[in-house]
Amino acid sequence: MLKISFTAFFSIVLLGAVKYFTVTEPVIKANPATVHHTALKQTGLQNWPDGLTVTPFAGPDLTPSPACLATAPTGEVFVGVDMMGSLGKAPGKGRILRLVDADNDGKIDQHTEFARVDNPRGIFVLGDKVYVLHTIFSKETQKATGMDLVVFEDKDRDGIADGPSKPIVEHLSNPNMLVDRGTDHATNGIRMGIDGWIYIAVGDFGFHDAVDRSGKKLTMLGGGIVRVRPDGTELEIFSHGTRNIYDVAIDPYMNVFTRDNTNDGGGWNIRFSHHIQSGEYGYPLLFQHFTDEILPALVDVGGGSGTGALFMDEPTWPEKYNHVPMMADWGRSELYIHRVTPNGASFTQKQEDFITLPQITDLDVDGSGRLYLSAWDGAGYEGSPAKGYVVRAVPAGWTYKAFPNLKAASVDELAGLLSSASAVARFYASQELLVRPVTQAAKASLAVASNTSLPLFARVAGIYTYAQIAGANGVPALVKLTEDKELKEFALKVLADRTGYLQDVPTAPFIAALKDASPRVQAEAIIGLGRLGRSEAANALLETKVPASFIAPAKGTEGPHATPNADIVLPHLAVRTLVSLNAVTACVNNIGTKNSALALWALRYMHDAKAVDGLIAAYKAAKSPKLKKQILATLGRLYKTEAPYDGSWWWSTRPDSHGPYYKAITWESSPKIKAFLTAERGKASPAGKQFYADLNARDRMEIAAFGGEEKAPVVKEAKIDLEKIRNKKGQIGKSSIEDIMLALAKLKGDPAKGKALFAQQGCIACHSIKKGEKLKGPFMGQIGSIMTRQQIAESILKPSASISQGFATVTVTAKGNKTYMGFITEESAQKIVMRDIGGNVYTVKTGDIISRKEMKTSMMPTGLASALSYEEFASLVTFLSLQK
Repeated sequence: MLKISFTAFFSIVLLGAVKYFTVTEPVIKANPATVHHTALKQTGLQNWPDGLTVTPFAGPDLTPSPACLATAPTGEVFVGVDMMGSLGKAPGKGRILRLVDADNDGKIDQHTEFARVDNPRGIFVLGDKVYVLHTIFSKETQKATGMDLVVFEDKDRDGIADGPSKPIVEHLSNPNMLVDRGTDHATNGIRMGIDGWIYIAVGDFGFHDAVDRSGKKLTMLGGGIVRVRPDGTELEIFSHGTRNIYDVAIDPYMNVFTRDNTNDGGGWNIRFSHHIQSGEYGYPLLFQHFTDEILPALVDVGGGSGTGALFMDEPTWPEKYNHVPMMADWGRSELYIHRVTPNGASFTQKQEDFITLPQITDLDVDGSGRLYLSAWDGAGYEGSPAKGYVVRAVPAGWTYKAFPNLKAASVDELAGLLSSASAVARFYASQELLVRPVTQAAKASLAVASNTSLPLFARVAGIYTYAQIAGANGVPALVKLTEDKELKEFALKVLADRTGYLQDVPTAPFIAALKDASPRVQAEAIIGLGRLGRSEAANALLETKVPASFIAPAKGTEGPHATPNADIVLPHLAVRTLVSLNAVTACVNNIGTKNSALALWALRYMHDAKAVDGLIAAYKAAKSPKLKKQILATLGRLYKTEAPYDGSWWWSTRPDSHGPYYKAITWESSPKIKAFLTAERGKASPAGKQFYADLNARDRMEIAAFGGEEKAPVVKEAKIDLEKIRNKKGQIGKSSIEDIMLALAKLKGDPAKGKALFAQQGCIACHSIKKGEKLKGPFMGQIGSIMTRQQIAESILKPSASISQGFATVTVTAKGNKTYMGFITEESAQKIVMRDIGGNVYTVKTGDIISRKEMKTSMMPTGLASALSYEEFASLVTFLSLQK
């Protein structure tokens, strides 16, 4: 989650606050801060949009280091306080607080400690149940054993959990990495959709053998989204191939959006993505050199660190801020709006600045339209008792309107709320209908879904509610709704949504929908056929058109992994479905036909002996040289496969992203592939042999006779005597950091002089600033979009206080009595590449490593800027701040 530790200068936010009383009773009366939002503006660190009133809600005395929050529809705010942060490893430092504004004046009247948990990372409130995602520690060893999604109950509504939590899903993160690193790339936010699934944002620690309440086990290498029913059953992967997402935003039509969480200086910029079920987004193995095979993100916005997310859909909010994904960015201290526009089965987007808040972590809205936002505010890697707070934002002129008492509402009244303009009201009315008498509730929700005079969002709420209530008995009505042009997409989705009654769902509506005029309908038909497991649909799926944009990046280049490509969505989904159906025979039979491109694309992932035999037979029968090359390329891709993930490792913040595999191994048909390719290469001309060399390099087949393996050029770099530099004395070296910051605020600096100083002060020994330059230490080419001038200055003056993830100093002891100290610039299953403080590069085989230890101090020495004057230092900082 928290990617860079900044010290933010925001302590004056709550200077007017009255201290909260010590917690001695379950419910505490409090007199919180009353500082108005205009006073907050004067700090210069906030940017409140026009038409909003933003006021403090809870200060660091009550909610220090708030990592996550959630609201009940009735306004209670649950805040996850996390004094462990992203790198802490000791238990007993987390809790969930329940905050109550009983008279709705924007000030807390009561608060309770709802529950004690370690490392809370996601919260969701559902009636008297509170779902929490957090780290689990062993009582015996005091070490992390994984992350669990649990549920607490508060049936007496006293603000304190009735007892211990009950697990929903266990082992949702990698315990080895939690022990080694903390939760920085672990599993994070949770949110429930109107479809009744809990969606979970998984960082690229991934997980091994997560287990749900039915006993089902699931493993995921890398990051993505998983989902589970609220009773802890039907755990499944929804999408895959993100790096470190922290939360999901879900719109009324079940479109899911994320903001990827980066900042490690390796070019892993922030990507805003629309997640389509079964989609592969490519990090880290495909998103550079195999981008033809992935669903691209909608935009790359440069450096940052995505955190909380919310789709705002509340009628009390101004239209210009409504019906939009709101995405928090901790690294940029900004809440962004992404204006999304439909584009085929996906979207295009436009990002806009919205609310500035120091290291914002999360946000949620209640049923009356009150938006609550939490800020880390410089609490550091491991949390701070004196940093962090929660603010409330409401539209100007907002007046409180009580959320309906759903328990007292009739079924007809609840059905009426499915047509509310409030997403919060629709969701909680839907959930209440699920516990009402089945016949009556099903009839009422189906009536809403079938009412063509209602807005689409209401009908969608109706169909999702009906599907959950009716179960298998609802299949006939849902099949009928596939004939409704407006609802066809959603009817297909809910028909294939639940595993318990798929056998009752007919194939015909899905086959027919493959020819529908709407790409969104086609997408749901393709996904649904995969979920239904109907292999007889393979030939129909193979007719999906592959666009001209299906082109692999040129050798040595990076493909467009963050450029919207609506045309690739349907064939991508068709391939994912064909693979899930293991449609080997159908794909082989379509080689050389008009469907050949899609068939060969799908065969890349079918590590099946029948696929290999079929490809070799098709090659021998092929007449076209182009087709022959495509078949050879497919065989080359199949030569190796990814090793089964056992959870014992992680690919680090600086992975080898060449692809297509990380821990590549051979399998039963590898010898046959090698023999066939070797024989065909033997028939090739000297020029023709280059094809095999390129194939060997691209797929990392490691067949020495083919050649083509990439060798990094040896670059002789200037050696910098950093010790000599650090011992020089000047104004900066003689001043306190406070005086330096005061001077920096008054001095603009000359970026041209700063650029020269960047070289003169030795910064170039460990940092590059231009794309295309060899990465050394943290990349500075986008630092201005991640840090303010003050934060950049602090990172120079106190380097060990803000070590960028992936650039901690590492000491490695290897065989042969060798020791290396530096930071990791590249890591794969076979080797690590290190760079020391003098710029020397070392490659160490993984098998030779005896020990590896991460140091707590930066390799960058303090005092590098000590010889500078105030003006020179301001120039250096200004130059870096312009690198965006």
